[in-house]
Amino acid sequence: MEQTPETTASASDFIRDIVRSDLSENRVKEVVTRFPPEPNGYLHIGHAKSICINFGIAGDFGGRTNLRFDDTNPLKEDSEYVKAIQEDVAWLGFQWDGLRFASDYFEEMYERALLLIRKGLAYVDDQSADQVRESRGTLTSPGQNSPHRDRSVEENLNLFARMRAGEFADGTHVLRAKIDMTSPNLNLRDPVLYRISHAVHHNTGEKWCIYPMYAYAHPLEDAIEGVTHSLCTLEFKDQRPLYDWVVHECEMPNVPHQYEFGRLNLTDTVMSKRHLKKLVDEGLVDGWDDPRMPTISGFRRRGFTPEAIRSFITELGVTVAGGEVDYKLLEHHARQDLNLRAPRTSAVLRPLKLVITNYPEGQTEMLEATINPERPELGKKQVPFSRELYIEQDDFMEVPPPKYHRLYPGNEVRLKDAYFVTCQEVVKDDQGEVVEVRCTYDPETKSGSGFTARKVKGTIHWVDAATAIAAEIRLYEPLLQGEFDAEAPLEAQINPASLQVCNGYIGVDVKDAAPGDKFQFVRQGFFNVDPKDTTPEHKVFNLIVSLKSSFKVEPQK
Repeated sequence: MEQTPETTASASDFIRDIVRSDLSENRVKEVVTRFPPEPNGYLHIGHAKSICINFGIAGDFGGRTNLRFDDTNPLKEDSEYVKAIQEDVAWLGFQWDGLRFASDYFEEMYERALLLIRKGLAYVDDQSADQVRESRGTLTSPGQNSPHRDRSVEENLNLFARMRAGEFADGTHVLRAKIDMTSPNLNLRDPVLYRISHAVHHNTGEKWCIYPMYAYAHPLEDAIEGVTHSLCTLEFKDQRPLYDWVVHECEMPNVPHQYEFGRLNLTDTVMSKRHLKKLVDEGLVDGWDDPRMPTISGFRRRGFTPEAIRSFITELGVTVAGGEVDYKLLEHHARQDLNLRAPRTSAVLRPLKLVITNYPEGQTEMLEATINPERPELGKKQVPFSRELYIEQDDFMEVPPPKYHRLYPGNEVRLKDAYFVTCQEVVKDDQGEVVEVRCTYDPETKSGSGFTARKVKGTIHWVDAATAIAAEIRLYEPLLQGEFDAEAPLEAQINPASLQVCNGYIGVDVKDAAPGDKFQFVRQGFFNVDPKDTTPEHKVFNLIVSLKSSFKVEPQK
């Protein structure tokens, strides 16, 4: 089954090399991977890397990938997140072979826990959470055995059954593995396998009041599903010995193997799901899909394309080392993608009225403009032009600095795809602010006419005032000011300039733009029609990326 939008079977990295070896040596017959998010929040760009790797590698080798929800903590999980995650994976361009839930396997997990108890490898501990934590020791000191570690098999079976029956309150009993309290790996110091939680589960309702811990459940899920290559980020490396212990001691017929790769962190934002949820819960952003958020839904709403994100992930590659990646690299891939697909149009973000005093009153002519110069096959469009226009406030200065080539009193500029105009007069309001510039035009200088008698150094864009459509235009900068500090208050780290709203005008050629449509506003940037706030009567545009960047792409060696 085809799973990936692009075929990269010839690509090489350490995981693909392992897969090739496993297939050639007949250690596996079919590659099976899984993407296993916990449904306790929306996915962020770091998850996109895991999605692309898991689906991409399986797809490259003709294998299968399951979308599996590790829903073992009912206190934090919700069906809203389940739905959002499915939408994100599908939007990125991937289709799962099986939709699974950890909770589908709760009965088998329970039976495997009974097996561990019967083998003398698990016991019920009724110490408090603090006592369990303190007895584990540190990296430099060994742990201490629980006073309940040597309970008989019969007593442990009885207590565990009573835990399941709901006889005990939350936090009073846990089931722990019996491994090695002196292990240098803290994960092997009798880790907790089950805890009590009298909570309603999004998938199983009130059927269960004990829930498996992730470190116990995850390897069992992989084994049950026949996963061959369990691909995860580097922070799970220390848990690999426990992963292998669970699979072996629970006597699973299928034996998956875990491999770790470096996680993705982006500059200028926060990539912790816990902190992202806090941003949402405290109203510091406009939901999980706020265009400033590093969530996949945030990037989608802002206007990034799945092709750009996949291209970005592909360039990063699959490496053991992680590290922080410059956000500008992601913008670079978005810019390259949008440059080919986005039609050009004019939009004025901060309007200033321009009146052409010698242009016939009541006249409107249609001028030709190129839809996308990168794609000449798309041809041209007709744009209305009349006596009154809107230009950008920044394109006029009453007293300009040196080398300012835009409009100022006495200067001539070209109106893009139109005529040369010369500023003759300015009109100010009672506060002394310029509210209108009055110009004359030269009818001989129409674009495409071949006029060469003189040249101008400046070209500015415009929209026709009579037909322009009012629009809300949102400009974005990084969400955080400075590097994220997990210890500092979140609200104090929000960049006050991360969202700027302009009430401007767009050309009438964009009047039928639908939510999700993308355009290049000439001289401004690439913009997306906001799918959440746009209505037929009120169009909202989000800045995706600027036209230019200071980011330099290193040449391929």
